[in-house]
Amino acid sequence: MQIPPSIISGHNGFQSAQTDLTQATVDVASSSQSVSATTTANCGDKSQALLSMVPLVSQAQAAADIIDATSETIGSIINIKV
Repeated sequence: MQIPPSIISGHNGFQSAQTDLTQATVDVASSSQSVSATTTANCGDKSQALLSMVPLVSQAQAAADIIDATSETIGSIINIKV
């Protein structure tokens, strides 16, 4: 089993969160634009899309933290080697 470098894992996690957030944003926008007689169903769809964003924001923040930690570690290694 090969373990990918942490910077790649952080990048992949961030990219995944960004893709999912984009889809959730599209879902919110499409539920806002579709006006029908069943507005409670539209509100439920919009609420579900908004609620799905909460863990995605946390995922993006965690991936950004991984990228920052990796960058600091690489910087420390370069400073030690030089």
